[in-house]
Amino acid sequence: MASAGTAPSSEGASPAERVVRVVPDVAGIAREFDYLVPDALASAVRVGTSVRIDLGRRRVSGWVVADGIEPPPGVRLRPITAVRGWGPPASVVDLARWAAWRWAGPLPLLLRTASASSLVRSLPDPPSPRSPRSLHVDASGGGLDGAVTSPRPDDAVWSETAALASDALSGGTAVVRLAPTHDPFAVVEAAASRMGQGGDRDGAPAGVLVLVPSRHAAEETAARLRRSGRPVALVPEQWAVARAGAVVAVGTRSAALAPLSSVAAAVVLDAHDQSYHEERAPTWAAWEVVAERARRDGVPCALVSPCPTLDILATGRLVVGSRRHERSGWPSVEVVDRRQDDPRSGLYSPRLVELVRWAAAGEGRRVLCVLNRTGRVRLLACAACGELARCQRCGAAVERRAADERPGEQPVLWCRRCDSERPEVCTRCGSTRMRVLRVGVSRVREELEALAGTAVAEVSAQSAEDVDEGALGGYSVVVGTEAVLHRRLVADAVAFLDFDAELLAPRLRAGEQALALLARAAAALRPPGVDRAGAGSERAPGRLLVQTRQPQHPAVLAALRADPAVLAASEAALRTELRLPPVTALAVVSGPAAGDYGRELLAAAPSGTDVRELPGGAWSVLAPDHDTLADVLAAVSRPAGRLRVEVDPVRD
Repeated sequence: MASAGTAPSSEGASPAERVVRVVPDVAGIAREFDYLVPDALASAVRVGTSVRIDLGRRRVSGWVVADGIEPPPGVRLRPITAVRGWGPPASVVDLARWAAWRWAGPLPLLLRTASASSLVRSLPDPPSPRSPRSLHVDASGGGLDGAVTSPRPDDAVWSETAALASDALSGGTAVVRLAPTHDPFAVVEAAASRMGQGGDRDGAPAGVLVLVPSRHAAEETAARLRRSGRPVALVPEQWAVARAGAVVAVGTRSAALAPLSSVAAAVVLDAHDQSYHEERAPTWAAWEVVAERARRDGVPCALVSPCPTLDILATGRLVVGSRRHERSGWPSVEVVDRRQDDPRSGLYSPRLVELVRWAAAGEGRRVLCVLNRTGRVRLLACAACGELARCQRCGAAVERRAADERPGEQPVLWCRRCDSERPEVCTRCGSTRMRVLRVGVSRVREELEALAGTAVAEVSAQSAEDVDEGALGGYSVVVGTEAVLHRRLVADAVAFLDFDAELLAPRLRAGEQALALLARAAAALRPPGVDRAGAGSERAPGRLLVQTRQPQHPAVLAALRADPAVLAASEAALRTELRLPPVTALAVVSGPAAGDYGRELLAAAPSGTDVRELPGGAWSVLAPDHDTLADVLAAVSRPAGRLRVEVDPVRD
């Protein structure tokens, strides 16, 4: 917790005067300061209020974070100079303080996320309660983020999903494992129906909180809720409406700190999605903040995901439907085992060539080809037998550590994930010749055009914002990075050209992220009997084509069997053996000041906490649990210089 200070002034604080504590919105200042509340501003100042204060010789903004403070005797305080407007409620201020401790970051950054983007001088009246008879379930269908679902809310799939929603929201935190093509709106509707069941705080009625991974999904969810008769606030644009309460607040990551004084229920859709993890420090996870928020209010929270991670599974009880229900929401998965293929065929197996030619030969057909390259490992394979070079300890891909990095020693193969090393020798045939497997997306587009005999569209992260169904309407084959799966495109098939780059990436959660990619691809597939216009057709069901040299990898088997538990069991055993999260808690410290900070952490770390220097000057801190990790990081003062503390790292 930041230390409190005083703002000296010619004025003193008498027993009758009101004193508040303020966090300045100033980078680099991690202290809180006490100020007097002038009588003229008293009615407008409360915990969370955005104010103006004099700090040193500057006038800056800040937030009131505590009221009724008793300063030390004889301290002379300055007054608050102005009230800027409404800020987050006291409950959200407390939540932000917890998140700042949990993810070892500055409180002002989280309070800024919890605040309106522009000044809010007054709040609208909260909506009037509606009787249940005025509400109806939205039957429009349409899944989130491009998923195409059948508009039949009365069918067996919808009914079982609604039953799962009722179970999940019966109390506590629940993890709802819902297949990727099943419409999750039944869970949202069940949560919205609990409006008004929470208690009031700060005079504002309780609301319901719904998080989704993308902006488009937020707009779509809000529209469906309005059609169902629910009062909705799309956050952050309608921040003031949410602050007034009695609404369903819908938004992306930042909406975890939406200004509802209290919540009656909370839902996070696609809780596994990496977009919920803030990349900038503090690297907080929105789904975890929402779960903590619901716990504090004593209300149910549903974390919905087709493939929940181990971290999410550890948060609450698992709610899952029948095997038939779950299988019906996963597409057919075809695994192309490339271990025995001719290396000269490159990325193009006979089955892939057949598929793209099928798409090019028929009107209205489409295949999406996915090839991730940016930020992915350069896979090494034996030049003699084609065996992939993998870590013998954790199974991740290994990379060459050159001789110039190890003076006087022979080159070795090094695992970035667990820091193991081994000689540059094939474990299958003993050859010492390795080759790099890497082809760029643009070259793949040219080669696919030659193979399919048709024009092929290319989509990358840079071009994805300009890509939609209209722009690609004339293309039957589209190739790109995973960005192509984030657009509202529908396809008859999605082909992963080199899935080993996902499976063997030297990341802690590589397997989970690979399965999540397959789930996202499933949501882009056209369901059986539905064409692009939604009319009936005899088109074959959509399918996933996965090219890999690891056909028995648990992530591949999980999709093949429509059972994410296959991967979860394998990952749990591996993480336990290697003492990796969520069995433990991990932080990575980097930046020019990491050395000084790392050495201080090493000296201060209690027994059971492992602090070590990593290649490149970064440091890792591995603690038995998150409470211990947060306390260790908070106990050591930050040195001067740039420093990045990444708690729960999830990206490359």
